[in-house]
Amino acid sequence: MGPPVAYLGLADGTPVFDRNGQRIGVVEHVLADTALDIFHGVIVHTHPLPGRHLYADADQIAELHERGVVLAVDESQLHEPDETSARTQDDAHPETSLEARIRRAWDWIRAHT
Repeated sequence: MGPPVAYLGLADGTPVFDRNGQRIGVVEHVLADTALDIFHGVIVHTHPLPGRHLYADADQIAELHERGVVLAVDESQLHEPDETSARTQDDAHPETSLEARIRRAWDWIRAHT
């Protein structure tokens, strides 16, 4: 998979593998706050095509390489960003950090599909 890379060096289209080495898709987009140098995770476009979008939080990623991302989890443990997972600020409970990252993933997917 090549040498390890920082999230800034991770290209869209890089293959994504689950913790068992099974290829589950490709990197669709890296979610990060580059101004603060915070890596949130990646949006994975699953295979076979047309596939679907899943969000892999930074805590669910074991390794970033030049030609591959290795997850620390199975595909079934990834988050599926959708309208129901993207809570609004009107909810009675404050948004958690993970919910905020899933909402940003959903916002990106809506803007680019």
